[in-house]
Amino acid sequence: MIRVVKIGGNVVDNPELLKKFVKDFAAMPGMKVLVHGGGVMASQMQKAMGMAPQMVEGRRVTDEDTLRVVTMVYAGWCNKNITTLLQAEGCNAIGLCGADGNAIKARKRAPMFVESLGTEVDYGYVGDVTGDCVNAGFIYSLLEKGMVPVFSAINHDGEGNLLNTNADTIASSVATAIANYRYRSPKDVCCRCEECTHCSDDGRLTHETELVFCFEKDGVLYDKEDDASVIPVIDRNRFAELKTEGRVADGMIPKLANSFKAIDNGVARVMIKHARNLNSSIGTTLI
Repeated sequence: MIRVVKIGGNVVDNPELLKKFVKDFAAMPGMKVLVHGGGVMASQMQKAMGMAPQMVEGRRVTDEDTLRVVTMVYAGWCNKNITTLLQAEGCNAIGLCGADGNAIKARKRAPMFVESLGTEVDYGYVGDVTGDCVNAGFIYSLLEKGMVPVFSAINHDGEGNLLNTNADTIASSVATAIANYRYRSPKDVCCRCEECTHCSDDGRLTHETELVFCFEKDGVLYDKEDDASVIPVIDRNRFAELKTEGRVADGMIPKLANSFKAIDNGVARVMIKHARNLNSSIGTTLI
């Protein structure tokens, strides 16, 4: 099992909760990848610099000045702070953005019509990422060496430009890429060695991949004012109902959408849970 775990900005910005999470994550056995946000801290930094954060359906509109801020926050302080805390727990973490090792490329998002606003929105330096944008071979090579990749939400387009991507999308795309990665020798054939535990006869990894979204709630809530109203299981039809009812909105919409996309593309399991419950069964399961 390879686990891809994503933590949100509300966890990253809470020292006590982050310390607990890091300890639990470090203790989690097996191969694992961590993806983190940092939106709360980025918004605070923007406001301190006299900039007004602009969000559309949970996604940050990123002009040139905003790109500089989020890069400093996500790929700088947040990434290196988390990596340092993991090292203190004996977890050999390596902090990365998508440009490092050409790990993740992104495509600059074109202006798009937003139905809720009834108008077209130019998101600026925002990058869209899918599983085929992820260098799964590079990530897997780190995992094989016993390292734990820690990804921020900053990527690149391969043409010298940094791009800001929703961290939920990165986590989903990384999990999908790993789930579909085919382990190949330099001659582009399955190694087929007698002791091979990495690949089946067609070269596909035999590891299942699990995607876990951790944030500051126990799961997806039916009533956002009631922390006990966790919805244990959500399928696509239920997701549509919850959106229509206004039960899920803003940042939860891309989180759920990315969850179902990951399941459609080979990820074995997706869970949404509180960061303090990383190693427990409490949370919402997507089917």
